[in-house]
Amino acid sequence: MTTEISDERREQLRLRYLAERDKRLRPDGNDQYREPTGRFEHFLDDPYTDVVDREAVTDEVTVAVVGAGFSGLVTAARLVEAGVQDVRLIDTAGDVGGVWYWNRYPGAMCDTAAMIYLPLLEETGTVPSAKYVPAHEIFAHARRIADTFGLYDNALLSTGVTSVTWDESSSRWCIETDRGDAFHAKFVATGTGPLHRPKLPGVDGLEAFSGDIFHTSRWDYSVTGGSPSGDPMSGLADKRVGIIGTGATAVQCIPRLGRDAGELLVFQRTPSSIDVRNNHPIDPEWFASLEPGWQRRWLRNFTVLQTGGFADEDLVMDGWTDISQRIRDRVVARVQAGDPLGPETALVAYEESDDEKMEEIRARVDSIVSDPVTAEALKPWYRQLCKRPCFHDEYLQTYNRPNVHLIDTDGKGVDRVDAAGVWANGVHHALDVIVLASGFEVGTELSRRAGFEITGRAELTLGEYWRSGMRSLHGTNVHGFPNLFILGFAQAANLVSNVPHNYVESADAIAAVIAHAVAVEAREVEVTKEAEAAWLGRIQPRQGSVIGSPDCTPGYYNNEGKPLGEDQQLNGSGFIDGAVAYFEYLEAWRSTGHFEGLEFR
Repeated sequence: MTTEISDERREQLRLRYLAERDKRLRPDGNDQYREPTGRFEHFLDDPYTDVVDREAVTDEVTVAVVGAGFSGLVTAARLVEAGVQDVRLIDTAGDVGGVWYWNRYPGAMCDTAAMIYLPLLEETGTVPSAKYVPAHEIFAHARRIADTFGLYDNALLSTGVTSVTWDESSSRWCIETDRGDAFHAKFVATGTGPLHRPKLPGVDGLEAFSGDIFHTSRWDYSVTGGSPSGDPMSGLADKRVGIIGTGATAVQCIPRLGRDAGELLVFQRTPSSIDVRNNHPIDPEWFASLEPGWQRRWLRNFTVLQTGGFADEDLVMDGWTDISQRIRDRVVARVQAGDPLGPETALVAYEESDDEKMEEIRARVDSIVSDPVTAEALKPWYRQLCKRPCFHDEYLQTYNRPNVHLIDTDGKGVDRVDAAGVWANGVHHALDVIVLASGFEVGTELSRRAGFEITGRAELTLGEYWRSGMRSLHGTNVHGFPNLFILGFAQAANLVSNVPHNYVESADAIAAVIAHAVAVEAREVEVTKEAEAAWLGRIQPRQGSVIGSPDCTPGYYNNEGKPLGEDQQLNGSGFIDGAVAYFEYLEAWRSTGHFEGLEFR
């Protein structure tokens, strides 16, 4: 059932959304956040695995994969399947898993369905426990991938890459690390990921706080007690805890904090959109009945529906496919009524469908939260896709607890921090513990997030080559950087609703290219300058997308409300015909065996 909305109400929503956006716009954009330095420099360290001394590595491998999150794991697994056995994973973390190695905060889980989010379920014989699974289960699955494909054998973990440099004389990449390693690789794939370097709120006085303070990606269980699997945090039973941030991470950990803390104060700048999660266990017998190849069918089904296409059924049935099918059906109805099929009709359908969905989400707040003042402050006044949509069945209920207090700052954020606590709205709140739920860096320099620079032909760095914006073929190969493969989703499908799907599809292509190069004994694989330039004509700049529109309330989806420069538009662009068309194109491209646009020398 959908919510009927009058034209007058729709206009009221437009004005309210703009007003809420304007009060949050800041001239500093991404610069409002700060790096973990000084007292917080240890937030970049690994608190979960002790570094064990070892000899420096000076050998050679066929493929070095920098980053052992899902992008690196899936690519390495596909390479092994393609017969390329000599693959080395490298990661600063003490184990594989990427963001799911770092995210061990209480309540952590993925809000994309496990059947499509967890890659290689069939290949590893894994049965997810539920539609949405907790972080420790996702981490365990990452380890299972590494075990299944023998990826631990040659891996260098607890190891940070410091430089990747092309050696013209040997047609090899020279890789140096912070452990003294200096080895060579014929091919390099970089999957350092967009979300792994913690950022801190730019609030005065953070260092002055005399209590315990930590970032959610470096959760300090020595302070809180408990464990990632959900044991009670007994260390907080008599503590006043403050959490700064109410994004996707905070939405998951606040219910656990509210359950265990003596008092919990939630400092909110902008509320998240909280839809129903409706999690449920997965029946192993039903799972066993799925026919081979089921996961690729589920992946394509979700992507078709989530991007406005048609399918006989909705296999995933979540909030992503719900809003997309509403938009699609409204487009069909308008076209049948005589409207032209085009961008304007699609935009009207999107706005009307979104109005309905967001009115339902705001009504859900009223139906759950007892205190009307708190309920009003928890209502999101923006379009659902302006920020990462959240799905949870305990978050809103947490504000009915007598020990939980929402400190809404009406878009301003906290004033400052001192030794005893946090100032917000001109009022001081004494605290024993501060949790920083401020997320990860997005939109900063690639070399800063990765921690190293890539130097290609003629000593040209990738950062210099991309100074005016990313240039690539398929978002993967870059002219002047032979035998290098970028693992990501920009200038490709750019599917943000289920990021691992991007990696699954691109890994098939990358493995095919490398296996072919090995088979024909090619020393170098490089995209031609002409093919790279032609690809830029087949992608669509991000500016104007309904996801993260400039009209949105500021956040990392829309560059914190600042207009995107030409370089940023290129960096966030995707295939002009959409994700489904890109996946079909890429499959056809690799299946021919010609790999048009690449030169094998």
